[in-house]
Amino acid sequence: MSGMVDLTQKAFLIGRKHAAPMRTTPTDKVLAVAFFKDGRRFVTGSSDNTLRIWDVEKGVLIGEPFEGHNGWVQSFAVSPDDRRIASGGRDNTIIIWDVESKQMIFGRLAKHTRWVWSVCFSPDGKRLASGSKDCTVILWDAESGAVLSTLKGDYGICSVAFSPDGLKLASGSFHNIRVWRTDNFELLLDIDAHKNYVQGIVWSPDGRQLVSASYDKVVQFWNSSNGYRIDEACIHTDYINSLVISSNGSFIATASLDMTVRLWNTRLHRQISQPYEHTAGVACVAISPNPNGKLLVSGDYEGKVWLWSIEKTLSATNSSSRVQNLYPEALPNAEQAIVLSPWSYIGYELRCPALHGVQRYGDAIEVFKTTCSKLDNVPDPQIQKPHQQHVGRSEELAAAIRKAVDDKLENAPLRLLNTSTGRLCNREAQINSFMGSTEYSDLFHLSAMHAPLQMESINEAVTKYFSWVMLSHRWASKEPELLDIQNKDVYTLHPVGTIVKLQRFCEVARNAGYRWAWSDTCCINQNDIVERQESINSMFAWYRHSALTIVYLSDVPPSSNSGALANSSWITRGWTVQEFLAPDIILFYQADWTLYLDACSPNHKKSVAIMQELVDSTGIDAQEFVAFRPGMRGARVKLQWASRRVTTLQEDIAYSLVGIFGINLHVKYGEKKQNALGRLLQKIIARSGDITALDWLRPRPPPSLSEDEIQTSVSMLRNTVAMESVLKLRTRLDNLCAPRFAASRLQLPCIAFPVTEVRRMPSQDQETRSTYQVKTDGLHDLLITTEDGLIQFSPANPIQQIFLLIRPWNRYDFELPDFADKTQSMDDMAEPRSRSHDPRGQSPGDNEPADSQSHTQELGLIARLGQCLCVLFLFVWLGQQPELGLIARHGQHFGALLLGQWRGIEPADSQSHMRELRLIVRLGQSFGALLLAQQRGGEYKRIASDHNITARVRNMASVDDMMDIRTIEVL
Repeated sequence: MSGMVDLTQKAFLIGRKHAAPMRTTPTDKVLAVAFFKDGRRFVTGSSDNTLRIWDVEKGVLIGEPFEGHNGWVQSFAVSPDDRRIASGGRDNTIIIWDVESKQMIFGRLAKHTRWVWSVCFSPDGKRLASGSKDCTVILWDAESGAVLSTLKGDYGICSVAFSPDGLKLASGSFHNIRVWRTDNFELLLDIDAHKNYVQGIVWSPDGRQLVSASYDKVVQFWNSSNGYRIDEACIHTDYINSLVISSNGSFIATASLDMTVRLWNTRLHRQISQPYEHTAGVACVAISPNPNGKLLVSGDYEGKVWLWSIEKTLSATNSSSRVQNLYPEALPNAEQAIVLSPWSYIGYELRCPALHGVQRYGDAIEVFKTTCSKLDNVPDPQIQKPHQQHVGRSEELAAAIRKAVDDKLENAPLRLLNTSTGRLCNREAQINSFMGSTEYSDLFHLSAMHAPLQMESINEAVTKYFSWVMLSHRWASKEPELLDIQNKDVYTLHPVGTIVKLQRFCEVARNAGYRWAWSDTCCINQNDIVERQESINSMFAWYRHSALTIVYLSDVPPSSNSGALANSSWITRGWTVQEFLAPDIILFYQADWTLYLDACSPNHKKSVAIMQELVDSTGIDAQEFVAFRPGMRGARVKLQWASRRVTTLQEDIAYSLVGIFGINLHVKYGEKKQNALGRLLQKIIARSGDITALDWLRPRPPPSLSEDEIQTSVSMLRNTVAMESVLKLRTRLDNLCAPRFAASRLQLPCIAFPVTEVRRMPSQDQETRSTYQVKTDGLHDLLITTEDGLIQFSPANPIQQIFLLIRPWNRYDFELPDFADKTQSMDDMAEPRSRSHDPRGQSPGDNEPADSQSHTQELGLIARLGQCLCVLFLFVWLGQQPELGLIARHGQHFGALLLGQWRGIEPADSQSHMRELRLIVRLGQSFGALLLAQQRGGEYKRIASDHNITARVRNMASVDDMMDIRTIEVL
């Protein structure tokens, strides 16, 4: 270090735009940096496991380094009184140092199980917070080293920060920012903030804003009271590693892998001056606390520490601020000009920017309109031209905002309760409320300041305003209907019975920061058939696009233990299936409107205890609760969910499922449950081709053979079955169409087995049920017990009516996708591309060997090149001039053939025969059969449907017994 004096002195030449760097040691990375509160010293932490203190004025090291960590020093914090330093490292420990003696105040704090990424002192210096790769935040007593609390996160915690008053603690992890109270550790906010790890988080000096920076290259600003994003983001060109805010909150500094440090104005969210360029990726940055942050220090991955003077940059910024301060003075002058010349546009033209400057956006809009009207009468074309441009710009902006509103409301309920006024509003009233709001005025004028239009900001503001909360509940005997609350304030209604539930629901939604709320009792006109039809078919989408769904459990008492939710009547109702599957965010409330299990998470779908209770009580897979996708896939399972539920109106058991399957169904109350379900099944089978939905009340039998057993059976069949017959069977099955409904009749593809004999067997229960022996061509004999009276016949006593036992055809037996799978887009199967290189060597995720990914990509490239080269070689060998199109079309097949030979894979014909033989093995196993009786018109009707018929072919090698393949018309 003795040879560094000249370099460090150059580095501290205040006033130079670019500083000469100083180096710690030749190979170290400078990972953390911070100023002391006195502004005369700063500290660095590096990959040599040490901390060092530097003198700002002299540019020299002060004493020896702090030595004690057994791994890189990832983070540290200086106490408010400058007497202690807390550091965290890759050795999973925290050390609190005495600055004067450079000794540990007490032993290493070793409660974390993985790297410590971030540490910070509370404003009073009595507590310390630490965030770790082990997904926890630990609060410590900074004076004793005792653990005060451990807070769990979902991913590695990269950053922590106390609020200026010390009452809140913020943490950043993968995607999320969380904010806790520090007295009872209640989770206040859980913000889905970024697309990658949140590497830095800071509070504004007044505590009203949070600022975050991430590996996704973006800096975001947040309202700390409700978690809403504020205006536009600031963007780097590569990972952002570090973030700090000035002591007066006027600007922030960010350090990035793009080898720059950048300053950003916190009010305008714009970059200040040019980036401060480095020679390597920058890991950390700090701003001097006094006076007003005129110095900047940064550290990079080459071990260099850079000191910058930013006084000139800040002076220019302050000049802009002084201009802003002139607006209040300019406003009276503009108003005086209007008084002197009220017929002139000039005073109004001066007043409009002055009002905007003092953030009176609503008044500014009105003055702008007046200015435009005055300018209409000005004959000067030089004045008219900019006027027309302003008008055109305003019209464009108004149209863009209206389109954003229409897009948002496309999936919104027709009526919503305004939680502020307590009044029910239709779509027109909702839009008018927005157009007359300060939110609209602010959005209009702020957007008018930018060109081109900032659609992202517009959409975000519109979404924030129109976000709504849905209620899911068990109806009581007397619920308030639309006519009971129309043109009334729900908060002023007499608080009795279910009115109280509605009032409390609106209050909870309002307190959560939402302006709109929806309840199915009073927000639908039940007497309007058209509206009721639209509401039932749209309800899933309303829950899906809601900002929050509140589940009110009226029969779950306060302070209930786990299990009360499972015993609630809410869990048994038919409509509640879509109400807990559709929303992204859901909260459960007990009878007294307190959170169930005191779960303070902002989303109970992230509560392990509550989700497990739902899984156990409903039988629905946990993944469906958090990532449910409506559609036809798994139709049989979805129908079984409904089979366990009840509805007040019997037809609702079908209508409540239309959103689950993503279909529309005409609503006809009075048609009875079976007719409604029948129409629903018609839609499902017509769309999916999944005939298993017909037997949705019965459990599907498990597969009878393992993969090893199938392979064994295939080997046995090779020498016993005629492949010509097998290929013929496969072709006929492959040509079958999907099941469909036509004229209320099911066109059902199947393999048919003619019934040759039906004989009634002696039975003890002769009065209600009978047992019959049924014989068919190609199947083992069956015993069927049913309430239906079957006609007895035999070859000796034949009858004219035809009876069939059929195997409904399912493409799964052919090892092909289901019919519904054909609608799946290729995007669903594409793997997301991720960035594997982390130059810091400290990605919070578990690292995988880069060689593995590289080799996979190389093999893929070789395969693609090999395919084309093989075809090219073939054409040249034949003496022909190849076309690129032919190479592209045939390369894949030919390359795959050679690759298969190289790997010892059997030829395509052998593979094809393997599939056919596997098909025969599957067809030879037990299957669920239907017994059909032919009617006079040639169609068939199912009989003995109360019996679960399981059949099996007599000899699977007798392929000809399975050749009766047809599509049957079933009533």
